[in-house]
Amino acid sequence: MGHGHAHGHHHHGHGHSHGHLHGDDHSHDAQASGALPAAFDTSVPDEALTPEQQSRRTLLRRAGLLGAGLAAGGVVAPTAAATTSTASPASGGRRANGFLWLAGDHHIHTQYSSDGKYRVVDQVRQGAKHGMDWLVITDHGSTTHAKIGVDKVNPDIKAARAAYEDTLVFQGLEWNIPGAEHGTVFVHPGTNEVSVLKQFETDYDGSVKGASDSTPTNEALAIAGLNFLAAQVERRKVKDALMLANHPARRGVDSPHEIRGWRDASPTRQIAVGFEGAPGHQAAGLPAPLGMARARGIYDNNPSANSFAGYPLESYRTWGGFDWMTATVGGLWDSLLAEGKPWWITANSDSHQVYADTAVRGTGGDFNTDGRYPDPVYGGQIDITQGDYWPGQYSRTHVGADGFSYAAVMDGIRAGRIWVDHGGLISGLDARVTGGRRWATLGGALHVRKGTNVTLTVDVAMAGGPNWAGFVPKLARVDVIQGDVTGPVTDKDTFIAPTARVVKSYEVNKSTGTVRLTYDLGRVDHPVYVRLRGTDGNRTAPGAMGAAADPAGPAIDVVGDADPWRDLWFYSNPVWVLPS
Repeated sequence: MGHGHAHGHHHHGHGHSHGHLHGDDHSHDAQASGALPAAFDTSVPDEALTPEQQSRRTLLRRAGLLGAGLAAGGVVAPTAAATTSTASPASGGRRANGFLWLAGDHHIHTQYSSDGKYRVVDQVRQGAKHGMDWLVITDHGSTTHAKIGVDKVNPDIKAARAAYEDTLVFQGLEWNIPGAEHGTVFVHPGTNEVSVLKQFETDYDGSVKGASDSTPTNEALAIAGLNFLAAQVERRKVKDALMLANHPARRGVDSPHEIRGWRDASPTRQIAVGFEGAPGHQAAGLPAPLGMARARGIYDNNPSANSFAGYPLESYRTWGGFDWMTATVGGLWDSLLAEGKPWWITANSDSHQVYADTAVRGTGGDFNTDGRYPDPVYGGQIDITQGDYWPGQYSRTHVGADGFSYAAVMDGIRAGRIWVDHGGLISGLDARVTGGRRWATLGGALHVRKGTNVTLTVDVAMAGGPNWAGFVPKLARVDVIQGDVTGPVTDKDTFIAPTARVVKSYEVNKSTGTVRLTYDLGRVDHPVYVRLRGTDGNRTAPGAMGAAADPAGPAIDVVGDADPWRDLWFYSNPVWVLPS
């Protein structure tokens, strides 16, 4: 298994206790570019770096960790960071004191999308500039994309990989999930990356197959698609494949039983591992006259014939910029975690048309014939009627990886070593539960004897400098959310978890450096999980499931008046404690 060397053997139990196998260990594969990125490698002088690499190094320095992750005993000292950051990639780039935390975005569109306009290299250059270590190009699944775009985008992706060696660029697509919403599907790069994606899209895309309605037949096609991807990994056609559901509550069409079905498909190698905790299109909430004056995430929908009837009206809106399924304490995400099975959250740009950019779509050509639009043309008016940010400009998904490689990022995502933030609210997060001389971190499980005293320790590195809106965000509060593990549900459409609640809130009274928080879970005698959330404190309200579980959670976002920069949150994935 791929994680053993990084943090001792105790962490493995997670795989089995959640019916979740990590599969083959790909973490020993050669690195993407043969070495650590130059920005991480302190033997490379600043003046030898490109502007993108210099800005990356500045971000790492500000965080005080040069990307090495936080140590068990606190933030890595600059000298320690210098030594660990030059660790030999041959050893998988492992850190004795933690992981390489790599920021990325798995939901990005280009001129190969019918509603996109940018070149692949434009999105990759901007992602690199905004601190992204890994990106997934996800143009819309469609008949045209399946026939033409999936092939034609590949040389552009390969060229971007060569031009930006410090950024891992995956090829994927935005799957029209049969019977449901959209999802990211992506594969480990290799000789079959195009053929596998092309066959998947041709045979299992809801748009290509005319299978969008919420019917049992279409829902079964979605499961078959995930099983197809698992089979390609088993047959060594691709080294790995992952699926993450995008903007899951936006239209109410991802029913709880469908989400559980995706999660439980392909048991030999789990392909569907989570959903967007926060959607892209965050600039869409900026009020007029300086913005689109729509909803954050363009979450301004109402129920339709294909929507799941059980969802309340407030589920069609974002809460502090986050999807209702994630933002609701005791809601749908907690109901999945209470089953004791892995299901992770991410945060992405969904970048199509960037706010305040001057690019317009190139004229001429024909999308249906060419599979793409002509290259964008720059230099016109600054366009403030668009709703997107560049990858990394606002939303970030941070993955704890064993090294700098495609396989390590995919392993980290599958393992749930992920935390997400908006607007650069914090620059680093290390969370672990300890008990009985063992520990586990995000996505993992701590196995202890019943009655063992268990402690959660959290190190939060404050923002180290101004974000892309030009101010230094200030973390006001961190919440610990805890719930009981009650086992598999009998009703697959359950979306409540009655035991989940905010058990502790910490006011944060410093704006620089690192703050350490400790929470005593006491003598644990039944299975539980804990997860973290933090806020700038600008907009809070009793949470969606009522004040008792969440007295000061995110407020529902106002359509037409929701400046995303004035309401910043971070969320972590859970860690379980399983006494026996």
